[in-house]
Formats: sequence, C-alpha cells, structure tokens
Amino acid sequence: MSDEIILDVRNLRRSFGDVHAVQDVSFSIRKGQVVGFIGANGAGKTTTLRLLATLDTPDAGTINIMGCEATHYPDKVRARLGWMPDSYGNYDNVTVVEYLDFYARAYGYMGSRRTKHVNDIMEFTELTPIQDRLMHTLSKGMGQRLCLGRSLINEPELLLMDEPAAGLDPKARIEFKNLVRILSEQGKTILISSHILSELGEMCDTMLFIDKGRIVHHGDSETLRRGDESIIRLEIETTGNPDALVEWAALQPGLVLVDRTKRGARFDFTAKGPDELSLLLRRAITDGIAVSDFHRQERRLEDAFVEVLRKSNGSTSQGKP
Repeated sequence: MSDEIILDVRNLRRSFGDVHAVQDVSFSIRKGQVVGFIGANGAGKTTTLRLLATLDTPDAGTINIMGCEATHYPDKVRARLGWMPDSYGNYDNVTVVEYLDFYARAYGYMGSRRTKHVNDIMEFTELTPIQDRLMHTLSKGMGQRLCLGRSLINEPELLLMDEPAAGLDPKARIEFKNLVRILSEQGKTILISSHILSELGEMCDTMLFIDKGRIVHHGDSETLRRGDESIIRLEIETTGNPDALVEWAALQPGLVLVDRTKRGARFDFTAKGPDELSLLLRRAITDGIAVSDFHRQERRLEDAFVEVLRKSNGSTSQGKP
C-alpha cells in the first residue's frame, strides 16, 4: 500500500435548510486502501459521497482527489473516478451489453478498443453469459454487478460505492466481496458506504464512522475489535464442571465473570502485562481446572460502533452549556 494520499477532505460542510447533513468533515485516504464508511441511516454517508463524486457542491470545505480540487475542476476528477450509487437508471429495451457500450462511447472508447473493453468488464463482473438480457429483467445481484461494471468503464483509480451490497442475498454478497478483493489487489482505492458492519469488516483496511454529519472515528477494524487493550474478554471452556471454573475465577485477581456458557464462561480480565494471559492459563491448569479451550474474544464491530457513538454523544453533551 502506498503512502500517497489519493483523497483528502478538509472541513466539508453541506446543509439543506435547517438540516446540517455534513458538518466539518475531514479525513484522508491513501492509495490502495479499502475504507468502510459507516453510519446509521441519515448520518450523512450518501450526502458526503455525492459531494466526493461531484454530484453536489459543498457549502464550505475542500475535496482534493488525486491532486485536483474537485469543486473547481469536476470534469478532471470525474475522468479518474468511479461512482456506484445505491440505485441506478433501469431502462426498458436496453440489454446489458448495450448499457455498458453506451457508457464506453460516452468516455470516448471507439471501435475494436471499445468492444474489447466492454467484453473485459463483462467477463470480470461475470455478465458475459447474460449480455443480451434486458437490464430491467436482472436480479438484484446481477443488477449490482452491472452497476459496478458501469463504474469501472473509465478505468478509475478511486471507486466510491454507496450501499453496494444492500438487498443482496448471501451468495451475491460473497461474490461481491470477492470482486472488491480483486479490485483492491489491482491497486484500486475504494470507499464503501454501508450500515452493515459485519460485511465491511471482512473487506476494509480502515473504518470511517460518521454520526449526525460528523466523523467520530477513523482507524483500522482490528483496533476497534480489541477495544481497551488493558481489558481482555476471555472465553474459557472446561471438560469438568463449569461451576468449578466459575468458583475458581472468583478468587483470581482481575478476572470478572461476564456470563456463563454451556461448557464454561466468559470473563473480562484486566491484564497488567503481555504475559498475564499465559500465567492465568498456567494457574488454571495447576489448580486443577480441566481447560479444553482458552481464547481471547474480539468485540463485534457493531458493539464497537455503538461504543464510539456513545462516547461521541457523551463528549458532545458535556460540551453543551
């Protein structure tokens, strides 16, 4: 992954009457990163993406995409940008290949070069077998593939995706994640908006959380899952009586019962150093606990998101008179 900044957003604002959809948003994305853009419905995700895609104009702030100020030079930015909206035009009597061919013409591809380019995109998105099908008859999954194909027509360096997996069945979601992985391996920089954290956690290098039009977190997903490094969530299973495990744990300093499971229990463990976990396991075995499984649990991204919002809203309310 490069250190080159491909997208730099500073102090972005956009309001619609009394609704402040985007409030002082700032962040940057390096070349080759896959970034998840997460927020509840109405948090400001789509408005931000539309501003980045030059489909709307900010009230204030700057958007620098690959060294070009997007607000001042939208045509230059659009030539290097791929936009995949949450919905797209669906036209009667237009086939898959005709739809992609139209956009290839619009971007200046001509003759055999255009034909090969369209065929390559259909092959990548696995649309070749249905290239003659009318686009309004496509399933949700195939329609999303077609929308992705359209966003790739101009061979963009930066891809903006707004809820690309919304409404897809499990098989289509897996297939879409595979396409994102391949695009990432090809060096594309991708910003994916969604409110489904579980699917983003598997695709993205870093996460951007937005709430009420403000960025409240920007960091990697592993750090989010781990949370407070001084408190470790443990799950311990035993082949013996789980009651014995719980009774033993009550005598161990820094070990607090969270809940019981069928074969053991979950605990929060306050670690004083990196070797504390191994010492705790050794102590359990020495004290006669028949440990069959002993592992650290990571938080779900949904839980991390809720905690970030809680802290953000808490600090905001504390700052009010």
